[in-house]
Amino acid sequence: MATNAKENERVREHTQKQMQDLTGFDYSAPAELFPSRSKAGRGQVKYKRFDTAAEALRFALEELPPAALLGAYLEVDEARFGVQEIRYLYESSAYPLVRAAPQA
Repeated sequence: MATNAKENERVREHTQKQMQDLTGFDYSAPAELFPSRSKAGRGQVKYKRFDTAAEALRFALEELPPAALLGAYLEVDEARFGVQEIRYLYESSAYPLVRAAPQA
C-alpha cells in the first residue's frame, strides 16, 4: 500500500509540474517532436528537431498526418507534452505564430 501511495504522489507532482509548464510555457525554446510509430512504416514522419517550440507545434497540428499525431509527444527542456497538451499550447492565446486558417 505504501508503494501505491508514493507512486500516486509522484504522478500527482508530475501532473502539477506539467500544468505549470503549460502556463509558463516558453514557445521560443528548442523542441523535439516524436510522432507516433505507424504500422505502415515507410513514408511516415519521423523525429524532428525545431529551433522553437512554436514551430514544432505548428508542424504537429498543421502538417503532421492525423494518425502520426495520435501518439506523438513534444519534448521541450526535458518536459514531455502529449497530444492534448500540444493542442492546448497551439490554441493558447500566448501562441506567438499565425495559425493556419481552419479548413471548411
